[in-house]
Amino acid sequence: MSSFSLIQKPNELSYLLEQFTLGDLCAIDTEADSLHRYRESLCLIQFSCGGRNELIDPLGLSDLEPLRDFLGARTVWMHGADYDMTMLRRSFGALPPRVYDTQIGARLLGVRRFGLADLVELYFGVVLSKSSQKADWGKRPLSPKMMEYALNDVRYLLPMGERICQELEAKGRFEWFLESCEAARIKVLERDETRGEPWRIQGSGRLDRLGLNYLKFLWEWRDVEAAAWDRPSFMVLTNRQLIEWGLALSSGKRIEFPPHYRPERRKRLMEALDAARDLDKDLWPEKPRGLRRRRDSEFDTRVAALIAARDRRAAELDIDASLIAPRSVLESIADGESDPAEVLLNWQRGCLGMA
Repeated sequence: MSSFSLIQKPNELSYLLEQFTLGDLCAIDTEADSLHRYRESLCLIQFSCGGRNELIDPLGLSDLEPLRDFLGARTVWMHGADYDMTMLRRSFGALPPRVYDTQIGARLLGVRRFGLADLVELYFGVVLSKSSQKADWGKRPLSPKMMEYALNDVRYLLPMGERICQELEAKGRFEWFLESCEAARIKVLERDETRGEPWRIQGSGRLDRLGLNYLKFLWEWRDVEAAAWDRPSFMVLTNRQLIEWGLALSSGKRIEFPPHYRPERRKRLMEALDAARDLDKDLWPEKPRGLRRRRDSEFDTRVAALIAARDRRAAELDIDASLIAPRSVLESIADGESDPAEVLLNWQRGCLGMA
């Protein structure tokens, strides 16, 4: 097992960060408790810099400001960085000025299996254990097995990033990488996390207005139950089951409550369903009006031409065609709804001959 420490005191964190120069690259990974708590929180930060791999305990530290300032002046490597950037933004209110993502780099090289474990095996021949993937990171103390698992998520990122950059440079795609990473960072910074109607979950488009009415009441009931229990909402009822119940109730069918529900939970659920039934029809949620594009032969021809050009270029580059542009974006361009300069990066427009 590797030698490392668990940083849990402010003086330990300050001393650690003082060991590095301003030019040092670093790597970050995070662990949260989203599988075990109602409101997820940042539970562990895996940190690699200057040949050292350490664990930083946000639950044991009252002040993470030194780490925020440290990251705010450096280039930080992550893998599949969207989630980790989201957790850092929530905790710090900011992101590092440069975030490099090994997943983005690998995909631009044409790697099809780009999970962290896949890349570690590809570049280093090491097979990582997944034994603690669903562990409760909010519990203390952390077991040695969990800490070793967590460190493996960060210890390979810097050498892997170096190799990926070398390969990107050789293929003339390093600028593509920089542009893609910055776009991903900006996306997280600009993301609105205050959803106005969070109950409109995936699949809700299948429901009519009555079904949406039931869905809204069911979602709100589930949210209250999960908060009181301090468990993730899916432990009360999955999104898929919410949609199925909404479809059944809107068609006049009965639903079967899970047998493990206690009488108090069943009672509150029945009260929520009664309230949904009693709500005036005029107050039922409206179905969103989806974008209806002009599906004429000329539109189809333009879309087909764009997709053919994209797929041809992707084959030449040996990368996933969706990296150049997803179909939905090409349709919006073909319809005149979107300007390519607003929905595509410079390198993507270049691949499509739109630069």
